[in-house]
Amino acid sequence: MNLASYAAIEARSRGRCYPETAPAYRSEYQRDRDRIIHCAAFRRLEYKTQVFVNHEGDLFRTRLTHSIEVAQIGRSVARALKLNEDLTEAVALAHDLGHTPFGHSGQEALNACMQAFGGFEHNLQSLRVVDLLEERYAEFPGLNLTFETREGILKHCSVKKAQELGELGRRFIENRQPGLEAQLANLADEIAYNNHDVDDGLRSGLLEPDQLAETALFSEQYAAVEKAYADLAPRRRVHEVIRRMINRLVVDLIENSRKLITESGVKNSDDARALAVPLIAHSEPVKKKIHELKQFLRHHLYAHYRVRRMSLKADRVVRLLFNAFNEDIRLLPPQYQEKLQQGEDGEAAQARIIADYIAGMTDRYAIQEHARLFEPSELT
Repeated sequence: MNLASYAAIEARSRGRCYPETAPAYRSEYQRDRDRIIHCAAFRRLEYKTQVFVNHEGDLFRTRLTHSIEVAQIGRSVARALKLNEDLTEAVALAHDLGHTPFGHSGQEALNACMQAFGGFEHNLQSLRVVDLLEERYAEFPGLNLTFETREGILKHCSVKKAQELGELGRRFIENRQPGLEAQLANLADEIAYNNHDVDDGLRSGLLEPDQLAETALFSEQYAAVEKAYADLAPRRRVHEVIRRMINRLVVDLIENSRKLITESGVKNSDDARALAVPLIAHSEPVKKKIHELKQFLRHHLYAHYRVRRMSLKADRVVRLLFNAFNEDIRLLPPQYQEKLQQGEDGEAAQARIIADYIAGMTDRYAIQEHARLFEPSELT
């Protein structure tokens, strides 16, 4: 790869928690990506929701398809900016590994259950998955990923939590940025979920093009498509509009980030980390349009009565499961009971292992566990 001086350079990596022999035919960041793709938590993303719960339809986004889309956008921008594509892809594919079933509703419910025990946050849980919970290798727990991939996974973190994470958490204490590839994966995530929530909202019938015309990002591209293709079928018209919306955001991100990097004068990835503001960013006019679209989705899609009804069910399922397991750990599968017996004592340690179990569930598995525990007709 022809990398810029400010890209993540493998030779300057801060390494892994457990030293390993270098791979023979791939880079360290490729190894990270491959370990992520082969782990159980990644496979479970296929049955974890974005906005719509998994059983509501076969064509809606899941956490898996979303992660693949984030990786595609991330690699495209990384190539244009001469950043490290393999690292960008690894972060993109791993960023949702710790997400609960039922999307944000599931996370909010589990966080509420865990308030007395340190709370629950999916970025920290993603880090916990790759550092500890995946059990695949003989010589170390977790996936033993490089510092740079782990840094990118941890997008948000309170100062209190950061103090427990050593070098990985220091940037949150000192108000510094992660590497440029991590910054890029974060923006690629935003581009993907905003535009694909629009697509899924239209496909579901919860949103209409006339409503979305209130937002500049959608209306500009919709008008251009209508003018160029007056007779295009409605579904193809929507696909063309969303394709153009994504392209508009990607081009702006590349051009504005290139400008910011040049003006900053950074020479290497550590220079970029030392700054208080990110260098991978949209232009101000486009930021305003993104904010407008996000506000629209918050009010018209995420707060739609049909979504809220499913969110209510999700909240109840997660809370009932947590409370049942916390009151009687003998209801947990044997491997989790063993973890409780072998691990630390105390209510917080017990609650964290229960949270690990629930966070690892797919939508349909959580629904099945709820049925097995609370519905008389389910006796096994």
